[in-house]
Amino acid sequence: MLLAAGALLAGCAHLIKPPPAMAPHPAPSAPAPAASAGYTARTDVQAFIAKLVQRDGFERAWLEKTLGVAQKNDNILAAIAKPYEAKPWYQYQPLFVNDPRIKAGVEFWNAHAALLDQAQTQYGVPAAIVVAILGVESFYGRQKGGYSVLNALATLAFDYPARATFFQYELEQYLLMCRAGHLDPLSLSGSYAGAMGAPQFMPDSYRRYAVAFDGRDPPDIWNDWADIIGSVANYLHLQGWHPQGLVAVPAAVPSVIAEPPAALAPSTVGTLRAAGVITSTGLADDTPAMLVALQLQDNSLQYWLGLNNFRAILQYNRSPLYAMAVYDLATRISQARASAGQGAPP
Repeated sequence: MLLAAGALLAGCAHLIKPPPAMAPHPAPSAPAPAASAGYTARTDVQAFIAKLVQRDGFERAWLEKTLGVAQKNDNILAAIAKPYEAKPWYQYQPLFVNDPRIKAGVEFWNAHAALLDQAQTQYGVPAAIVVAILGVESFYGRQKGGYSVLNALATLAFDYPARATFFQYELEQYLLMCRAGHLDPLSLSGSYAGAMGAPQFMPDSYRRYAVAFDGRDPPDIWNDWADIIGSVANYLHLQGWHPQGLVAVPAAVPSVIAEPPAALAPSTVGTLRAAGVITSTGLADDTPAMLVALQLQDNSLQYWLGLNNFRAILQYNRSPLYAMAVYDLATRISQARASAGQGAPP
């Protein structure tokens, strides 16, 4: 978002005016803005450029001019050092599961019911989950992030050593994305981690999972709700979402267990039961599962079993807090719609 974005984060705090999704972009051989000293004066950036010239067929002059106008942003480095997912559950949950997002989620669902039904039919992903992901990621398009995607990815690719390999890969994917879609790499805005549009896709996720759900290529995840909804559903579908499967079920770990099973370790319901975990009797022992531990305000832990569809959400953002917030928000939005007579909760 995460997408498949490692520790990439949802909930960007900056409101922006959405850029034109199909902004004109010159072919890689066309002139780009004049280069500055910037990143292209660095030997590591020159090595990166040489790799892209050889591997992807870019013209060196275009890459140098494009990366030459990229600027390091210290605010991005400060933001990625303090991710929301570092918070305990009792602080994280209210950021994304709250009355404004529930109300807005109901309104969004009602406004786009036909598209959500179509995506659910085609991809098997419940409308509630798609709505909740868009609620957590961008507050239904209200918070897409106000950072230059080029600056964000260049800053993290070349000035954030802890994740340099990952962000150099995403920068490469971004340049490829812009070339294929005739997009101006200097014009697009996103999160401080380079996530884009209402679903906050990283460039690699855009290239792999974004779909032109309304039939008009390239996919527009900034302004076109058909493409946005279809792309989120397609992402989860390709991550192995089970249409009739569960996301998570409550569990308990008795205090007498000295060493509870490791949280998030791939396991099965039977193995976890044998270790003392108490959960629903309706789950077969061979059901894949992971133990999820959420810290409450009194420092106690609330336990859940994350099942296959929980794992699918984790591919969007690998934080268990994120996956639980999506599930919690989806449940509450569904319940709110049911209370208003607009359909039963899942």
